[in-house]
Amino acid sequence: MNIKSLLLGSAAALIAVSGARAADAVTVAEPEPAEYVKICDVYGSGYFYIPGTETCLRIGGYVRYDIGVGDVGSFDGAKTFDHEDGDVQDTYAKNARFTLKTWTNQETELGTLKTYTETRFNFGNRNGYPSLDNPATQANEFNSNPAGNKGVSLNFAWIQLGGLRVGKDESAFNTFIGYAGNVINDTLVPYGDFDTNVVQYYFDAGNGFSAVLSLEEGAGTVGTIDSYVPHVVGGLKWTQGWGAISGVIAYDSNYEEVAGKARLDVTVNDALSLFIMAGYGTDDNLSDPTWAIPAGGRGFFKQWSGNWAVWGGGTYKFNEKTSFNIQASTDEGKNVGVAANIAYDIVPGLTVTAEVDYMHVGDDTVSNWTSADKENSVGGILRFQRSF
Repeated sequence: MNIKSLLLGSAAALIAVSGARAADAVTVAEPEPAEYVKICDVYGSGYFYIPGTETCLRIGGYVRYDIGVGDVGSFDGAKTFDHEDGDVQDTYAKNARFTLKTWTNQETELGTLKTYTETRFNFGNRNGYPSLDNPATQANEFNSNPAGNKGVSLNFAWIQLGGLRVGKDESAFNTFIGYAGNVINDTLVPYGDFDTNVVQYYFDAGNGFSAVLSLEEGAGTVGTIDSYVPHVVGGLKWTQGWGAISGVIAYDSNYEEVAGKARLDVTVNDALSLFIMAGYGTDDNLSDPTWAIPAGGRGFFKQWSGNWAVWGGGTYKFNEKTSFNIQASTDEGKNVGVAANIAYDIVPGLTVTAEVDYMHVGDDTVSNWTSADKENSVGGILRFQRSF
């Protein structure tokens, strides 16, 4: 036997021994049964069972990017300082938003147990106003228009069992009767405040008739209740295939005043839908004391000027992807607002909306209109939104 044969034999023996030891060391475990997420289609698409529970969960939201020019919404354009010479000049009003939404549903012996949450994260311009008469404040970036994170807002966080709802919502003065059209800036003439904690009860007769009673806290310096007495909202609605008739009435406990709105919605055909809404408040000159910030508010519900206000508009669908939306509004204070847009679905879930807004400031300026010295304002906004 030569050395070469001896080496080859030794190598073969080592491989055999190593292979035997490796084979002895490998233990193939029995596969564990996989627990797949189960679809819950009882409450619509997108729901799934939380593993190990009978609760159905849906997660959604949207990502949005707005580009505004001119006098957009309720402010007199976005302004900033020129970095070289300090002159005040106009600029874009931009904002990016990520909104996260969650829904849960579960059947119980007392009815359906639901929750809904909506949280918004924003990054964009501050849209401040430079102080021309105070040079010391001109260097303050918050008096200019810097871009940056603008904070997080909890817009909805409520629990509902059967018809009883508690938590953070928007006022039933708006949600029950409906918002003022499918335009972006629907509050050129405001129709009520929104954010509030609520204790509500909804009744649905199942034949098109429904009702709501809502005890509300309000929000803000002049809107939050100032005692143990809550704001109170009640509403009635009758819905049929042709549309709906609805009405709400609200008691403002801070000022002991009453406001109400009535609305008619008409579905003309598959392409065209119209609405008209009228509001009336008992105090035509509601104002707050000078220490209130902002001063000159109009209570939580009657945000418009004078006793009465009217909003009307509609939507026309050219096809499955393209729709035209318009809203016009006015009040006793001679404020007039018009907003119109074209919304186009590029692909399912991605919509681009181009809107033009016009505002005429009347004799009695609405409380959230900043530019009291500009009688007529025009602006536009371009919105990209991916919903999921």
